[in-house]
Amino acid sequence: MTTGVRRRMGVEERKQQLIGVALELFSHRSPDEVSINEIAAAAGISRPLVYHYFPGKQSLYEAALRRAADELAARFLEPPQGPLGARLLRVMGRFFDFVDDHGPGFAALMRGGPAVGSSTTNAMIDEVRQAAYEQILAHLEVRGPSPRLELVVRSWVSLAESTALLWLDGRRVPREELELQLVHDFAALAAVSAAYDAEVADVLIGILAGEPADGPFADLVTRLSALLPRVPDQRLR
Repeated sequence: MTTGVRRRMGVEERKQQLIGVALELFSHRSPDEVSINEIAAAAGISRPLVYHYFPGKQSLYEAALRRAADELAARFLEPPQGPLGARLLRVMGRFFDFVDDHGPGFAALMRGGPAVGSSTTNAMIDEVRQAAYEQILAHLEVRGPSPRLELVVRSWVSLAESTALLWLDGRRVPREELELQLVHDFAALAAVSAAYDAEVADVLIGILAGEPADGPFADLVTRLSALLPRVPDQRLR
């Protein structure tokens, strides 16, 4: 039996609670559909008290997006041990965990929304993309990438983002398949650029040299090799 006594929270603790409550609500419904009254009820406080900590829904929404952006960027952190293909596959698993758990919130962060100014939202998005970009370069052990290598990595980060947004619209492709496909996409982007750029070629050779026979990049080679017998001979000449 409960006594009905509430524990008093400090200012920062209460603000963090409200941010967590708002993010949870935004994760399951569009932010435009969530009211301050609902946030207050979920937090167990009054509507006026919410305004005591946040001037309005916009500032609370922005704080929730900030937390979401920080958490999403952290999903790209991965210890630099083992084959790159396996590392990227683990990163994609954590990335899609976030997308799966925070669908509407992820979409709001990546697409923006009327509750937050576009400049604020875009800055958060850019921070996530830059963090992911820097993490991938760290795994490639490259500090000053050539323009084409930079294009490969940034294009792949953008592809992961757009793929996740499309997947949320109906989830018509099994998630595990998309995670593996995105790892394959990284190898494919690098392979095309390797034909034009010596640095990308060196990076790709290093990746493949450390790839085990049962790794995701080796799996891609096997899948592509299986297609060759189906291609008419004249098209390969």
